[in-house]
Amino acid sequence: MARIISKCGIEDDSDEEEIGAMKNLTLNEYVISTTTQLDAKNLESQQRLAVLSFEQVCRLNDVMDEVVSIHGRGNFPTLEVRLRDLVNVVREKLEADTASGGAGMRVRDIRLNGGAASHVLATETQPYNDLDLIFGVELSTMRNFDRVKSAVLSSLYEMLPDGVSRKRISTCSLKEAYVSKMVKVNSNTGGDRWSLISLGNSRGRGVELKFVDCMRRQFEFSVDSFQIILDSLLLFYKCSELPISENFYPTVVGESVYGDFQEALYHLQKKLISTRHPEEIRGGGLLKYCNLLVKNYKPARPDYIKGLQR
Repeated sequence: MARIISKCGIEDDSDEEEIGAMKNLTLNEYVISTTTQLDAKNLESQQRLAVLSFEQVCRLNDVMDEVVSIHGRGNFPTLEVRLRDLVNVVREKLEADTASGGAGMRVRDIRLNGGAASHVLATETQPYNDLDLIFGVELSTMRNFDRVKSAVLSSLYEMLPDGVSRKRISTCSLKEAYVSKMVKVNSNTGGDRWSLISLGNSRGRGVELKFVDCMRRQFEFSVDSFQIILDSLLLFYKCSELPISENFYPTVVGESVYGDFQEALYHLQKKLISTRHPEEIRGGGLLKYCNLLVKNYKPARPDYIKGLQR
């Protein structure tokens, strides 16, 4: 019964250290070890996720129904659009065939991030300044970065109010009028491939569109680690003729990239500051920390934070 793993056809090109460890295990021990590792991974995955309550879905619906004002520079008009409509237009432009002027890309999922996501999940009112959206796309080539940019500018063109003469409006002029910031990060060795396009709004809430292939660090502190997956809600809008009610609403999943959803939510409710692997935070971490202190947040582990401050 205690057959040795080395008799089970291990390939010669496998990792030698792993083979050495496996040869000392019986088949039963190896199965138990593998199962334990899989259970741990599944548990970790489950800890990251949570299903939103009806109250949270209602707040999310309110955010998605919010009319966003994107003010144009110069003589360009203000674009008034519901957030849900903006998301749909951008996704349609990304997924449309290149022959019809689209980007021809697949969108993995769409997420609400940042302060708006915290507002949706918190029991008490959480003010937020910007609307942060994440589109999961593949950015393995610079051409795809350009396609993302073109899709956003094409979306802005489509959202221009009726009566506006479009004959002399170019994508370049749209960029100058409505885009306040544009960032490309393409680090094949660093594990970061993403693009950020901010639709500037100095007089109200701005909209940040982030297109992510992969990103090593997606949060600074636990309270800003929430991402709400919007796909089921967007499908509900498309398919349902009935409004959201307590007995009829979509299942919406939230994720904490901090790693533990309930712990991060507790920190949000109690105004506690916590992070993991602080050495990975690059740029803005100290400013964010000071901003949380100003908002009366307290360190979850004061002794640990004091060590970082030194």
